[in-house]
Amino acid sequence: MNIQYFFAQVAVHAAGGIIMLTVSWFLLKNDILKYFLPQAAESGKEEGGRLLQLRLQAHERMIVFIERLNPSNLFLRLYEPGVPAVELQARILNEVRTEYQHNVSQQLYINAASWNVLRKLKDDTIAMVNNAVGTLPAEASGRDLSRTVLEHLAGIAENPYDLTIELIKQDIHQLF
Repeated sequence: MNIQYFFAQVAVHAAGGIIMLTVSWFLLKNDILKYFLPQAAESGKEEGGRLLQLRLQAHERMIVFIERLNPSNLFLRLYEPGVPAVELQARILNEVRTEYQHNVSQQLYINAASWNVLRKLKDDTIAMVNNAVGTLPAEASGRDLSRTVLEHLAGIAENPYDLTIELIKQDIHQLF
């Protein structure tokens, strides 16, 4: 009888120990894993931080793209005295398309609606320059083209380049 009592006591204590270990494991599992696998916890934080950094860089690049796309900046960069309007048009179209192609991969890191606005802004810039050239005489100068485009832009109630920059800024604020 003493042996049966002994084994019964051992079984009760073992069951209590197993229950205690199971409860402790569920309560302390995250802390134990962090202690024994610290690189796993840090890896997740680094990955999230790296993605945030890439997204911020993409938004920064899009703001630079918008500024470079703005006709007032395009004309400052590309205008040369005496250049004909059609040659300035070709330079502008080449510059806009090159800038767009350089930044096309950034659409991975910004939201789709903002990317669509950026693409439309690029297309509208090209159309604005082409339409302005279409209204000018064949012998028009680059200066005439720049004046026509800038006057058209001044006639728009809200500057689309400023509005697009504000959209990108709103996207950045949503990241935090």
